[in-house]
Amino acid sequence: MSERPEQRKDPVDAIIGQWATVRPDLDTTAMEVFGRINRLSHAIGERVGQAYAKFGISRGEFDVLATLRRSGEPFTLSPRQLSATLMLTTGGMTGRLDKLERAGLLRRSPDPHDRRGLQVTLTDEGLALVDEAVGAGLAVQTEALSALGAERAGQLAGLLRDLLAGTDRP
Repeated sequence: MSERPEQRKDPVDAIIGQWATVRPDLDTTAMEVFGRINRLSHAIGERVGQAYAKFGISRGEFDVLATLRRSGEPFTLSPRQLSATLMLTTGGMTGRLDKLERAGLLRRSPDPHDRRGLQVTLTDEGLALVDEAVGAGLAVQTEALSALGAERAGQLAGLLRDLLAGTDRP
């Protein structure tokens, strides 16, 4: 990728430079983009995880609570719906639900429409916690994004949307 003079070097630049030395025939643009996306995801993921830890929950547990919250009132989904949304096995989901239920953040109850099914519902405590935690996580992400300014952040969001859509092709 073309480098602007005011840009400072990052670890991905060092990797690209090494490839340019040993394989100058390679177009490493994709490596530059996805290397940085991967590093950003890891760095911000760690910071957001620390923000959620202040509420006594992990990123994965936040995801369960946030999925229930986003579902709207009555903040209830089946374990199967949660597993599908979060792309988790039922075993992985059960562990998260057990911990969150013990903490009083959600409750499981029989599904009135399916004798064999369960419903998972946010408790009032869970609702209050996830509403605070989402604000804390967004604050971390917003702070990181502020380096770009609003216009460039919007452009990046659009570019990433386009890139993501391109990966969804069969």
